[in-house]
Amino acid sequence: MLTRAVAVADPAFADLRRQEFARLDAEGVAYLDYGGAALYGDSQIAAHAARLGRAVLGNPHSENGSSLASSAIIDRVRTRVLRFFDAGDDYVVCFTANASAAIKLVAEAYPFGPDAPLVLTADNHNSVNGIREYARRAAARVEYLPVASDLRLDNPERRLALALPEDAGGGGDPLFAFPAQSNFSGVHHPLSLIDTAHGLGYRVLLDAAAFVPAHALSLRAHPADFVAISFYKMFGYPTGVGALIARRDALAVLRRPWFAGGTVDYASVQLERHQLRPLHEGFEDGTPNFLDVAAIQDGFSFIERIGLRRIEAYTSDLAQTLVDGLLSLRHTTGEPLARVYGLGGERGATVAFNVLGSDGRPVPYGLVEHRANSAGVHLRGGCFCNPGAAEAAFGFDAAEMTRCLDALGSDFSIPRLRRCLGPGVAVGAVRASIGLANDRRDIDRCLDVVASFA
Repeated sequence: MLTRAVAVADPAFADLRRQEFARLDAEGVAYLDYGGAALYGDSQIAAHAARLGRAVLGNPHSENGSSLASSAIIDRVRTRVLRFFDAGDDYVVCFTANASAAIKLVAEAYPFGPDAPLVLTADNHNSVNGIREYARRAAARVEYLPVASDLRLDNPERRLALALPEDAGGGGDPLFAFPAQSNFSGVHHPLSLIDTAHGLGYRVLLDAAAFVPAHALSLRAHPADFVAISFYKMFGYPTGVGALIARRDALAVLRRPWFAGGTVDYASVQLERHQLRPLHEGFEDGTPNFLDVAAIQDGFSFIERIGLRRIEAYTSDLAQTLVDGLLSLRHTTGEPLARVYGLGGERGATVAFNVLGSDGRPVPYGLVEHRANSAGVHLRGGCFCNPGAAEAAFGFDAAEMTRCLDALGSDFSIPRLRRCLGPGVAVGAVRASIGLANDRRDIDRCLDVVASFA
């Protein structure tokens, strides 16, 4: 259940909004798209600008002073990342462009094969779903663990065991990939699955991008082999930097199909051979984003100053207020005005819903998003790059979907798919995702938009 707390009344967050996010009220914006990107605080930008103003930072991979200064900052940030995620010396940090790039690093280099299948949860971002293309190229079996109508995994422990090949233990490394928090519904999937999967012989990739902005993740307690994150999801700035946090022994299993500048000890053209550098150095292609990496430490300082537990309680309480409000809205006929997805059990401060007409049919999410935007309420509409959760939430019929997709072909569009499936089927939802800059007024403005459809 969402944590009930008195955090909405916490004056520290009102002060924070005035001091760090005054632009929201100046522009009249209720920003409820933290699942898309967190908002940066003014002090983060000021601290980063001050650093750049006094430092001379150059491209690493050299021994000159400006290069060494950049390398020193990158090393300090690596240490800060490992400390934040309570990771021991058995982990390393590979900086990437975002969480998707971190996941691709694993996907393209993982030793899939007939004895090393890929197991995914149906609730996954497409960045994780895309791993299946690499697995299939290696003739590996791909299996999905289904979610029930409440968007929670259906007996995942038993299904993980059944997904193993009959000759499990024959030398292959099966991979299990799942999100700590659904980017579609905010549902939390149990981190205990990491130990369960390890006990069965799996390596584990954890998509933590939606989870860690408001929840602590200890890699000592939950030692996933690979963890993907995006820093802009956590504290808004910088964009263009993510990380793969990997166990050293798991990273050693990967076999990169490519090399680039900065990743090799040597490369020879005449001999057609190369040698990758060890650990993270062999996975960070080209020039690292050294100026933006420096800003990560300001982001950590920003959220640590407030405290993750406090952020979790505050945003969780706001989310529950929104859920309660949506469920209470009715048409004049008494019919519900909204359907909320993924209720019950542990969840984050992300709320996915559809506005309903008085006939119970979903209002196209684009209409809701447009009306909200006109009112200065910034929501997100669609399936949020998570087709598995959407298919379960909307009750898509596989045969009917096949018919429509085959019929539409290259003419596919959401409006055409909606017409093919019929007006009673939701094709997308509206998502409100809440962060530390929000307040009760933002929730009320969102509810006012929904109420306007009565």
